[in-house]
Amino acid sequence: MAWRSGQSYSQDLRDRVLAAVDSGKSAYEVAPLFQVSVSYIYKAQGRRRATGETTARPRPGRPGQKLAAHLEALQAQIKAEPDATLAELRAWVLAELGVSISIGGLWNTLERLELSLKKRVRMRPNRNGPT
Repeated sequence: MAWRSGQSYSQDLRDRVLAAVDSGKSAYEVAPLFQVSVSYIYKAQGRRRATGETTARPRPGRPGQKLAAHLEALQAQIKAEPDATLAELRAWVLAELGVSISIGGLWNTLERLELSLKKRVRMRPNRNGPT
């Protein structure tokens, strides 16, 4: 598998590049040898000098789901009160579970769980026209 943009170099490659530079070779000699950029080598050396770190830092991404640990309780609450509004569910989540979540976040969680909050009971289609 080749390296792709936005992807961290492997720890093995990081160690080999820094070891080659530490052995006395210049960054311009090492870069084509390991197929990395010269600026990467200088940045890795500077970071090691400043903080002592040689490992890749975790990449920022989306935060985890706030209600991931409480999905069963949320499903049970919706089963107990199927006609609750999003605002009512949000208030229940804050009071019972102690989690503050936006209405949009709650909506996305319910959509992921494939739970419907429709208040209207299924009816026969209107004979006069579409509703």
